Amino acid sequence: MAWALVVIAGLLETGFALSLKASEGFSRLVPSVMFVVFAASSFTLLAIGLRTLPVGSAYAVWTGIGAVGTAVVGMVFLGESIEVLKLVSIVLIVAGVVGLQLTSSAH
Repeated sequence: MAWALVVIAGLLETGFALSLKASEGFSRLVPSVMFVVFAASSFTLLAIGLRTLPVGSAYAVWTGIGAVGTAVVGMVFLGESIEVLKLVSIVLIVAGVVGLQLTSSAH
């Protein structure tokens, strides 16, 4: 259950990163509010997950999901460049996230 919370928190991290971009430096109200909601939700779920999970593994999984999700959304929906090295790097992040989760004592 704790890992599911961390995964959801990571997905919400993608939401807060994209909202932060859309807020244009907190100059637009709706994306700014969305950022606060996504960030608060993400941190709350991460904090709950950290009650039972090792901090190093859980934090790395959370940031990895957020980083991969943000990069993929940027490439697919926001017109960011798609390059082989970027895709390989994303695969390496995913491999690291899976490895950390599998080696965690609380999985």
